[in-house]
Amino acid sequence: MANKTFNLPDLGEGLPDATIVKWYVKEGDTIRLDDNLVSMETAKAVVDVPSPVSGKVLKIAGGEGDVIVTGHMLAEFEIDPNMPQRAEGQDTGHHHGAPAPAPAPAAAPAPAPAPAAAKSEDAGTVVGAMQVGDSVHAEAATSIGGVKAVPAVRAMARKLGVDISRVRASGPDGVVTMQDVKQAAADGSAKIGAAPMQRAVDAPVATAAPQQRSTLSQSGRPMRTQPPGVAVTGQPEQLKGVRRNMARVMADAHAQVVPTTLVDDADLHAWIGKQDITSRLVRAIVTACKTVPALNAWFDGANLTRTMHPQVDLGIAVDTDDGLFVPALRNADMLDGNGVRAAIKRLRAQVEDRSIPPSELSGYTISLSNFGMFAGRYATPVVVPPCVAIVGAGKLSHDVVAVMGGIEVHRRIPISLTFDHRAATGGEAARFLKALLDDMASPN
Repeated sequence: MANKTFNLPDLGEGLPDATIVKWYVKEGDTIRLDDNLVSMETAKAVVDVPSPVSGKVLKIAGGEGDVIVTGHMLAEFEIDPNMPQRAEGQDTGHHHGAPAPAPAPAAAPAPAPAPAAAKSEDAGTVVGAMQVGDSVHAEAATSIGGVKAVPAVRAMARKLGVDISRVRASGPDGVVTMQDVKQAAADGSAKIGAAPMQRAVDAPVATAAPQQRSTLSQSGRPMRTQPPGVAVTGQPEQLKGVRRNMARVMADAHAQVVPTTLVDDADLHAWIGKQDITSRLVRAIVTACKTVPALNAWFDGANLTRTMHPQVDLGIAVDTDDGLFVPALRNADMLDGNGVRAAIKRLRAQVEDRSIPPSELSGYTISLSNFGMFAGRYATPVVVPPCVAIVGAGKLSHDVVAVMGGIEVHRRIPISLTFDHRAATGGEAARFLKALLDDMASPN
């Protein structure tokens, strides 16, 4: 019987790794083709990975909580020729109405492969395309983040700069076809620069000081260890899932953006009755976006292009124990106060129970960090490209304010506006901030 090594596929738009949540089998078990093999957590979702063959599980890569690098060995099988296997050239995607994917290029083989007669290596680089020997077999359209598409369609979307989560699917069962992607690219309805919280790159690794020892991580990168003779009481904790992706996104943003911050205070003294502060903040940001569209935009630093958006999709930072989520409040400019509150409540609930679709965690046009719910007056929030700006709202305070003929105590909210100075001028940012403050100061 031939053996087969199955490498971890790319579980979503270039993610570099994934965390094992649960194995559905153990070493020695027999599994059938397309039965669930393992549940993996990425920065976007928890994905069940199916078995590429029928046979006996000889080896699995790790236990629950272990991080596996994309393209590295996930499992090894002994193929059973008496059980169902995927036929040569079989295309199981046609019944979805999606075109068959083009053959995927094979990645470099895993280290120390066994002789070809004994086993073949699985490139494992694209979900839905498995390489066995010298042949590539097409698999069914895969649903990742609620978007059904075959790998070739996803690859074409990346090539054309199309956000596949925004493409209108015309195929049966909601499958995004190649024509759907090409049409979206032609009419610009789903164009992106680089999707935030979705395409993260590895953080640069600092060079260790001469007196420090270093080891290699699973991905082959040097990891810094404590200097000799320094006692530590804690244990290193591997970043996983959302927090791991957050670290990469923040490093990427730090490397790409030229941030500048303006601060001021929103005076709420004229407000009539009790009002929803968060809803008012959202309304004020929308007003400022309409007044100065340059801040409601995406910027492509590589090509020096700017895309200003007619709609306001507001990313709202949500802090959790697992890490930072930024769900998008879509079409915030079309919502009234009650609509804003209901939408925010829904997004927070979906974040907390991890049911939020990955498509809702990207594609926002400007963002809000309402850190003042906990503490802090002013801040320099991180602008995540391709966005141009983020608004930070500090802690509500009662301040003594000088007025004509005396002093008064006013309720005020500190506001920080951080923007990418490559894409917007200081004057544009100042006018944006003024429009926001003026709207916040209105009575109702």
